[in-house]
Amino acid sequence: MTKFKIESNYSATQDQKRAVDKLSKGISGAKDYQVLLGVTGSGKTFSVANIIENLQRPALIISHNKTLAAQLYQEFKTFFPNNAVSFFVSYYDYYQPEAYIPSTDTYIEKDADINELIDKLRLASTTNLLTRHDNIVIASVSCIYNIGSPVEYGHFIFETCNMKEANSAFIAAPSAYEGILSIFFLRTKMRR
Repeated sequence: MTKFKIESNYSATQDQKRAVDKLSKGISGAKDYQVLLGVTGSGKTFSVANIIENLQRPALIISHNKTLAAQLYQEFKTFFPNNAVSFFVSYYDYYQPEAYIPSTDTYIEKDADINELIDKLRLASTTNLLTRHDNIVIASVSCIYNIGSPVEYGHFIFETCNMKEANSAFIAAPSAYEGILSIFFLRTKMRR
């Protein structure tokens, strides 16, 4: 497993070191509830990064909104450039649930706009969780909603390899086609 190693020009203050030690001991001791309190700009995010490095354990960091989650994602990507830092928030830019208004006998159809970049980042998060052990996932509360069974997700994975890394590994063309088709890709004729 790739070690969690912070890359930063900052070093923890004495107060931060005490907080990191106390919270790390609490996590190791399976303490159910702990709180890290601090005013804006006091170094809470850096303290959490130090806890992750100290414990060498994957982490799920849940934010109450997308904006703060995006900020945390950028900071943790900077602190841990060699680890799998992922972003998992709702992919909806706009969501209108279906509704029925009995007084006017009006049905309002569900409507939504999906942000494709965020959808890709969510897929990268789930892929990292299945393939790596050095994960830090930054999420909004939408992560608590079911995205499906990990086993079912695994059925839609077709593994490939880089020939330079695999030395003499070889995937026969028919096997590759079958693998790709088995995860519901369709073959089409393309113009060149």
